[in-house]
Amino acid sequence: MWDFSIARGIGLMARTAPFLLFRAVVYFAIAAAYVVVTGAGSGIGYGIGGFGDEDFQFSSTFWGGGIGFALTAGVLYFLREYILYTVKAGHIAVMVELIDGRALPDDMGQIAYARSVVTERFGQTSVLFGLDQLIKGVIGAVTGLLEGLFSILPIPGLDRLMSVLRAYLKLAVGLVDEVILAHAIRTRSDNPYASAREALVLYGQNAKPMLINAAWLTLIVYGLSFLVFLVMLAPAAAIVYLIPGAWSAGGVVFALLFAWAVKAAVIEPFAIACLLQAFFKITDGQQPNPAWEDRIDGASTKFQEIGRRAAKWVSVKTPPKTGFGTEGAQA
Repeated sequence: MWDFSIARGIGLMARTAPFLLFRAVVYFAIAAAYVVVTGAGSGIGYGIGGFGDEDFQFSSTFWGGGIGFALTAGVLYFLREYILYTVKAGHIAVMVELIDGRALPDDMGQIAYARSVVTERFGQTSVLFGLDQLIKGVIGAVTGLLEGLFSILPIPGLDRLMSVLRAYLKLAVGLVDEVILAHAIRTRSDNPYASAREALVLYGQNAKPMLINAAWLTLIVYGLSFLVFLVMLAPAAAIVYLIPGAWSAGGVVFALLFAWAVKAAVIEPFAIACLLQAFFKITDGQQPNPAWEDRIDGASTKFQEIGRRAAKWVSVKTPPKTGFGTEGAQA
């Protein structure tokens, strides 16, 4: 049915507990920032609304909360590269080592060790973020190739089925880009772009089993996230009650935020741990198929761009304990 072990995925979560705690701090801090700044905006709007009638006060409270929410989102938008570099890629680096049975260094904590691995493989945060965006585009193209194959099948009502399948695949492939990044870490590649091309071809030639695994994990992730959302409704409603003017939309919004924090901190890394198992198992011993490489190259300009950057890449080897964003260059 699938190519991963749930028990082993849970075991990886237990063995990477320091990273889970780190993720929890990061993502719950983000959720808390949304709540605090939105509440402050609502309070300011409520105070301003005191100079007008009841309708004006309600409107100013709502807009104050909305502006606070938007400001927080804007700040976090500029932190997305840092979060990918330190949280997501770092956790993947540790999980890859454990899946392959390699012991982590005794003289370094998990987070410090992950930082050294990610810095050595990818260099600057902007390199990793740009590569991740290109990978997502290529994965979408590979999924489009599969949709094209399905669309020519003579099955009644296939158009309606394909619309459902297309929506579901968009959710499922959201887990795959981090697996592609893991390939560079696992193979100790000096050229992250070349490694990404290789991993994307391996993904393409094994797209069917990989999407089946991703589909099962997507069900698990969003099923658990929905349960968390239901649990979070009560405390979220209590927080909204404390906001001046009772920002009416806040209960659902805050419950979604808290559910997202749990998903990003705990549920999503579990899914990645399982998908890494599946990818390594399915592709074990395989070599990239040139026919698939040509097929993806013809379907995705972003895959072509990865190839151009791979040809120009210059990697500068550095000691593993250096800081962020200072090593590695792209010609």
